[in-house]
Amino acid sequence: MKEAVYIGTNPASEPDLQELVGRVALGDEKAFASVYDIVAGPVLGVVRAVVRDQAQSEEVAQEVLVEVWRTAPRYRSERGTAVNWILTLAHRRAVDRVRSVEAAVARDHKAAMLARTPEFDEVTEQVEARLEREQVRRCLRTLTEIQRQAVTLAYYRGLTYRQVAEALTLPLGTAKTRLRDGLIRMRDCLGVSA
Repeated sequence: MKEAVYIGTNPASEPDLQELVGRVALGDEKAFASVYDIVAGPVLGVVRAVVRDQAQSEEVAQEVLVEVWRTAPRYRSERGTAVNWILTLAHRRAVDRVRSVEAAVARDHKAAMLARTPEFDEVTEQVEARLEREQVRRCLRTLTEIQRQAVTLAYYRGLTYRQVAEALTLPLGTAKTRLRDGLIRMRDCLGVSA
């Protein structure tokens, strides 16, 4: 009969993982070091398969092993093997991390979209300003040509009475009268009370 050949250490010389988890539940740090050595690789593998990012996988694997230390008293051997319990913890923690990251990305995306959406008051003001501009244009069309030119030069270009008179080649008094008459007609057209 041939003797079995083992790669690494002889499994018969290693303590049983379930026994080690039981000792970890009692606070045995040496038992935890052994558990860590046995399951760190498989835990990282399970986490890496779900998370995909190496740095986050290592962080989650570390969290899982800390959770094993803290929750070892909850382990029940009648529900399954210790390795399955630990790998289930790893898988759940990895899925939680992925969901957390996805939720954070969704929140950031939503916040960015809201930041680009103008406030209701801003939209209302834009609509009101557009309607007012259209109404002013409509009322300007009701003026005589000389009144419209005088009002446009004074209010849209910021010219003084004297500059309006010079631009229209009118006497100063006539330019003032045309401007005043145009403004009165605009006021009436816009429905503004005096």
